[in-house]
Amino acid sequence: MGNRQRAMDRVEFMILFKDVYRGRRVLVTGHTGFKGSWLSLWLNQLGAEVAGFSVDIPTPRSNFESLGLEQQMHHYVGDIRDRSRLTEVIDDFKPEIVFHLAAQALVRHSYADPVTTFETNFMGMVNLLDCIRTRPWISTVVLITSDKAYRNVEWCWGYRETDALGGNDPYSSSKSCADLVAQSYFHSFLSNTPTRIAITRAGNVIGGGDWADDRIVPDCFRAWSLGESVDVRSPEATRPWQHVLEPLSGYLWLGAKLFKQDDGLNGESFNFGPDANVNQTVAELLNAMASRWPGAKWQIPQGFEDSGHEAQLLKLSCDKALFHLSWQAVMQFQETVAYTVDWYRDWNERNQDMCSFTVDQIEQYCLLAKAREAVWHCDK
Repeated sequence: MGNRQRAMDRVEFMILFKDVYRGRRVLVTGHTGFKGSWLSLWLNQLGAEVAGFSVDIPTPRSNFESLGLEQQMHHYVGDIRDRSRLTEVIDDFKPEIVFHLAAQALVRHSYADPVTTFETNFMGMVNLLDCIRTRPWISTVVLITSDKAYRNVEWCWGYRETDALGGNDPYSSSKSCADLVAQSYFHSFLSNTPTRIAITRAGNVIGGGDWADDRIVPDCFRAWSLGESVDVRSPEATRPWQHVLEPLSGYLWLGAKLFKQDDGLNGESFNFGPDANVNQTVAELLNAMASRWPGAKWQIPQGFEDSGHEAQLLKLSCDKALFHLSWQAVMQFQETVAYTVDWYRDWNERNQDMCSFTVDQIEQYCLLAKAREAVWHCDK
């Protein structure tokens, strides 16, 4: 990352996202996960009072612990499937803004445990919205589902927000169910209340600090840090790869505009993904990462038998986010790869103060956004 300097010397965080989050009480469900931990750290940098609600730390090695977030925010332990505990936490913290990221987020695990997947993703959404609908002091809710919520027929066009939802595997199906629940609660209970909500669907997110099993990036860095080759299931599958900060900037910008009561956003759904030309294969991602990690190797295991269907082609159209929010991705593919590999190399070679390094990456991303005139950086 070059010569890194501290945040306030480099980036004026007060001009980001209309300065909505400074001094606001913000609840992040799933804050111990990969995206949730990055979002919680960024909200801290934006001056928010942040609380998190999560059942556990999902992996033996975790970004939440590496960043020391338990000492930087209100850390509530609870299961999104437990409505009484969730209600207790919301009434105790009294958030003004909620970002809902809690989920069972792995496709292959959903085959092994479909019941928990549906309970977490589907009923978790029900529990949250049923609590929110009777608490009008919650002004803004950003609900994160997934690009897998679309009924994927593996065509060459990017999916639009009006395309059919559905899914063959339990994970995808559970996310489409959660999406439909959000739409139902908005139209049935929330459309004429002070609470404003929106649904987001993001592409495949990568970046430092992801340690989940059966995900290509953490699988690579676990193996490469030990000098081992990594086995790859579907090298020709394509995905809309994007750095974790890209959709998070979309979530934060959407939340800011909902909070400011901008017209035409309440109850709407938005895709957040990379530019249309960023839709590389797994093999292209692997080769790009391997070129930045000395000795990195990958292979297709002999006699490999898949344990469940996984889509080979998936793209998103982000035209709606561009039109209504003026949002678009900041990074190019090679920059996404560089940010990701640099994080894991720093962890592997120094393994200290990953919070400082992660804040530095947020700063660098904000500087890049400013240079490329991202609307959330320029608009006060």
